[in-house]
Amino acid sequence: MITNRVLLLLMLPVLWPSTSTALPFTPGNIGNLFGMPESDGKILQRSKRGWMWNQFFLLEEYGGNDHQYVGKLHSNMDKGDGNVKYVLTGDGAGTLFLIDEKSGDIHATKRLDREEKAMYTLHAKVLDRNTNAELEPDTEFNIKIHDINDNAPRFAKEVYFASVPEMSEVGTSVVTVTATDADDQTYGNSAKLVYSILQGQPYFSVDSENGTIKTALPGMDREVKENYQVVIQAKDMAGQMGGLSGTTTVSITLTDVNDSPPRFANHSFRVTAVESTEIGGAIGRIRADDPDIGRNAEMEYTIVGGHDIFNIITDQTTQEGVIIIKKALDYESKRDYEFRVEVKNTYLDARFIHGLQFKDYATVKVTVEDVDEPPIFSRNPYIIEVHEDTAAGSFVGVVSARDPDADNKAVKYSIDRHTDLERLFHIDLVNGTITTLKSLDREMSKWHNISVVATEINNPRQTTRVPVFIKVLDVNDNAPEFAMSYDTFVCENVKAGQLIQTISAVDTDEPLVGHKFVFSISASNPNFTIVDKEDNTANILTRRGGFSRREMSMYFLPVVISDNDYPIQSSTSTLIVRVCACDSRGNMQSCNPEVLPFSDGLTTGALVAILLCVIILLMIVVLFAALRRQRKKEPLIISKEDVRDNVVSYNDEGGGEEDTQAFDIGTLRNPEVMDANKLRRDIIPEMLFPFRRTSPIKDNTDVRDFINGRLQENDSDPTAPPYDSLATYAYEGSGSLAESLSSLESAATEGDQDYDYLSNWGPQFKKLAEMYIGKSPDRET
Repeated sequence: MITNRVLLLLMLPVLWPSTSTALPFTPGNIGNLFGMPESDGKILQRSKRGWMWNQFFLLEEYGGNDHQYVGKLHSNMDKGDGNVKYVLTGDGAGTLFLIDEKSGDIHATKRLDREEKAMYTLHAKVLDRNTNAELEPDTEFNIKIHDINDNAPRFAKEVYFASVPEMSEVGTSVVTVTATDADDQTYGNSAKLVYSILQGQPYFSVDSENGTIKTALPGMDREVKENYQVVIQAKDMAGQMGGLSGTTTVSITLTDVNDSPPRFANHSFRVTAVESTEIGGAIGRIRADDPDIGRNAEMEYTIVGGHDIFNIITDQTTQEGVIIIKKALDYESKRDYEFRVEVKNTYLDARFIHGLQFKDYATVKVTVEDVDEPPIFSRNPYIIEVHEDTAAGSFVGVVSARDPDADNKAVKYSIDRHTDLERLFHIDLVNGTITTLKSLDREMSKWHNISVVATEINNPRQTTRVPVFIKVLDVNDNAPEFAMSYDTFVCENVKAGQLIQTISAVDTDEPLVGHKFVFSISASNPNFTIVDKEDNTANILTRRGGFSRREMSMYFLPVVISDNDYPIQSSTSTLIVRVCACDSRGNMQSCNPEVLPFSDGLTTGALVAILLCVIILLMIVVLFAALRRQRKKEPLIISKEDVRDNVVSYNDEGGGEEDTQAFDIGTLRNPEVMDANKLRRDIIPEMLFPFRRTSPIKDNTDVRDFINGRLQENDSDPTAPPYDSLATYAYEGSGSLAESLSSLESAATEGDQDYDYLSNWGPQFKKLAEMYIGKSPDRET
């Protein structure tokens, strides 16, 4: 940068206001001195009315901190006596430009930069110092700043990014980079730029005038080198020595084109697959390499000529060929397969397909491995038909499964009970025969869907399920019946042959030829008749006229309905016909029976009320008598001091643990007393008189025979205690001289006992005698 240059300012000549003669200094010379153009060779002259030149030229970056001298203004009115004052106004006056008001000298206070402001417009005038009278008119003049080369070229970015396809021809345009220079482009060569490449040869070149970067080397391959760094320089002064320069970096990337075909690294692949692989499952992958990227590297795999068992698809993410199963493998049928795979690009570039084959081939060998397979059913699913009402144990159908492995292991069958919750069917474990466990009813369920499981006996984990759909075929086992409940009435004033109801029927059976119902009633019915319309409906007609509610308020008409299937089913449905009062048009008005008066003046309602009162009184009397009879019954246990064993064991839901009225414990424990009809105290007996039963034990009969006899009696006795009751017998035998001490051999009621003989047994039985003799009914009275 050039600084501190000398500024020459035109010394303004004295202007004579009334003359137009030139100053001693010719304007042409002055213009040349300050770089002013001569305007086509003509001599510049001042304005006729002006007193100074209207334009001046100044080199930029002139000035400094010490107020460098710029030039001088002078008027012919200035006599040098100090009475003239020079005044400067306009752009920069007083700040950038200062004038000595006495001498007219102009100074610059700082450096001037054309890039900041290229021209300043100022006004100058001359005043009388004493009166401030204007001696010279206000005149405008310009100071134009001349440029110097003080700015280096600049690029918009420090780093540019660009791309060009690989294999591009020489001279292919890549990108244009442009620099700018702040200097004046119209003055000299300060802003005239020249571009050159400092780094990036011999691959690229640059246009020296416009900065366009182009390829300079043919056959640049992205697969060899992808990125390049190019440094571009812009220099002003038309590239001459001393000019200023600027640089930028351009990062150039070669983009991919499909110039490389796919290739298999290995042209033979071996794949192993287990025979249990599901259809659609993958058994292996193969891969070809393509040095291209993106769309140019996309490949498609196919099996040459196709294949029945295998197929190959392309994984779009990894660009691998995935071999999948089209049909189930069977180790026992075939164990080895071989086929040929082709790979090619899906997108081809016409510029590079000549001379190159953009496809490759490889051989794939597949080996099938054996696994323990589950059983296979001969069909899937099974559909079996069976008639309803078939007896339990009837044949339904047969399912069959086998082990597909070479050793053909034995198979057993079972029904998944979750699919047969009602346990309607049974299957034979060995031969798979399905039979019924219960009779089937089509009207309850038309289809039964069960699952049959086949399991290898030696390997229970190998199981197979098959659905079995059992269709229940219809059998004509249901009789037709009324389709609805009919509300039928007949008017009292009806005429014979009048229609009172149309009836129809339904049948839950489904014959193959459709339903055909026949309706009939008794021919001897004097009131009504029926006409079958032969469309599964029938009309009920009156046989006579003149019905009366007083005679009969309601008629019950049996209608016989028969179907036409085999065997014929029929049913009798009763049609209730009410007798009602109707108007002349046959509209029902009332169906209530009329209240008929009696000769004694009592109505039917009064008679009904009287009858109800009588019934209530009778019920009260019966209830009262039953309660008194209940109070007269003596308890089974007389007191807490009764030493007899009283064990009651039962599991019924009677009156609870305190209910001892259900059975006569004394009768159960006494072997000598066997009543012909045992009485239960929890119900009212039909026979209220006691009777005796002689003891079956004679002459010291064995205890076992006694128990067996009692057991047989209770088994054959319909009035015996419930089956879950415990009957306890305390038989002591007949060997004692005192005979039995128990009261079990006494009569059925304690009122028949006489205990006076206990006082003759000695002191050992004194306490017992006091207990029983003291409570004797005779002594109490």
